[in-house]
Amino acid sequence: MVRNLCLFFLGVILLASCEKFKGDQEVPAYLSIDSIYIYTDYAIQGSASHNISDSWVYVDGQLIGAFQMPAKFPVLQMGTHKVTIMPGIKKNGISSTRATYDFYAPISFNAKFGIDSVTKLRTLKTTYASNSNFLWKEDFEGTSIKLDTTNRSTVPVRVTSEGSPLTIEGLHSGIMITDSVNDFAEAQSHDEFLIPFAPVYLELNYNINTILTVGVILTGPSAFIQTPVVNLNVTNNKSKKIYIELTPALNSTTGIDHFRVYFGAFKDANVKNGVIVLDNIKVVTTK
Repeated sequence: MVRNLCLFFLGVILLASCEKFKGDQEVPAYLSIDSIYIYTDYAIQGSASHNISDSWVYVDGQLIGAFQMPAKFPVLQMGTHKVTIMPGIKKNGISSTRATYDFYAPISFNAKFGIDSVTKLRTLKTTYASNSNFLWKEDFEGTSIKLDTTNRSTVPVRVTSEGSPLTIEGLHSGIMITDSVNDFAEAQSHDEFLIPFAPVYLELNYNINTILTVGVILTGPSAFIQTPVVNLNVTNNKSKKIYIELTPALNSTTGIDHFRVYFGAFKDANVKNGVIVLDNIKVVTTK
């Protein structure tokens, strides 16, 4: 189950834990974690691009806390205990909506704790969980792409040329460029997907100089509803990775059974050309 806690609540957890060390209580042991990265089977799971920012740490099944990495934190245990670490993200790119990302596998091992000792875990590796189901993957490396412009769009979806400095990863990324005449870009997934009875996330790498709206197009026997989910701010010539939760939007309306993902942007008045670069698009749910 994905758990959401604001930073204030995380601080309360840590302060409450530290209270145990006052008075005659024993001196704690410590764990330190530098970072977590993910290994993928590219053919099945796509890019290993990630933005794992936090570690949610459990000892013998009990939550110790959630920590932004790199982190060093106390553990009030002695001897050998089972440690489980859940990779954490900023849901929808918002720092106050940190959560475990349950499509990444937990990392478990036994650790031996001693008084005032430090167990240095350094860099940990995770993978996608075995029940992850990829409804859509688009890395713009194939001979065709599954991202179509809508009828409203005034510019096409293209791929960056090989060697382009705009390419985020690999040989190509998807790109839409607007100008003062053709000032609106909008694209949607070529396929529509059956709405599952499970959480659904969109993973995305992007580099934009104009605000980009990401949302879903909901369809049913007699319904067509376009619903924005998040607006992404300009990235100042830096590529970013985001995890966008689609589940609430997909479950917001009755009589809906399928969806597409869409991206839309008007050219910002302060730029000569609006540039929207996308890569490593994934729609992930569970099997």
